[in-house]
Amino acid sequence: MKARSAILSCPELSDLDRVASDLLELGSEVPVWLFFGEMGAGKTTLIKTICEKLGVESLVQSPTFSIVNEYVSDQGKPIFHFDFYRLKNENEAYDIGSEEYLYSGNFCFIEWPEKIESLWPPKYFDIKIKQEADGSRTIAAVVNDRVME
Repeated sequence: MKARSAILSCPELSDLDRVASDLLELGSEVPVWLFFGEMGAGKTTLIKTICEKLGVESLVQSPTFSIVNEYVSDQGKPIFHFDFYRLKNENEAYDIGSEEYLYSGNFCFIEWPEKIESLWPPKYFDIKIKQEADGSRTIAAVVNDRVME
């Protein structure tokens, strides 16, 4: 399988709908999405918009303290949203059963995935958000398949 990738520009918040749609088109068949970016880069805001596109009607917010939030799409499918910022080590991710979520086949949107690198599945959607000096965001997205490399 060839890696599929895109570089997306998000000059304004009003561009988030387009960016979310583009990401869903590119990574729709990949359940695990890894969101990279500095604090305040917009990871949670982008995940909120993606969840809206998937028909989530409940409140989407960062699971900083709960570590994982579960939402339901308009198709009745669970969507899991992780924030691993507060983890001290990967064992804490094992303790909450992260592997079960990651291999469930359901969307798993993960903030601070670098904290659990050894748990990443072979196929994942890598999304890097960079805040530019002018306040805009650049999103580099690539579908990675380590089995095929």
